[in-house]
Amino acid sequence: MPKMKTKSSAKKRFKMTASGKVKAGQAGKRHGMIKRTTKFIRDARGLVTLSAPDAKIIKKYMPYDR
Repeated sequence: MPKMKTKSSAKKRFKMTASGKVKAGQAGKRHGMIKRTTKFIRDARGLVTLSAPDAKIIKKYMPYDR
């Protein structure tokens, strides 16, 4: 049986934690930051853990990073 391929877009955007959760960058920070509140910008720093339904999709894209 041949190996499954990892989605190139997924491996660039997501990381897996040791416990199997999926980390991703915070959405909504690319442009238009002047209209965002200071609280939003502060809270959106770093990475976030995806919800279970979203993580389930990403794990199918990355079969060898579990």
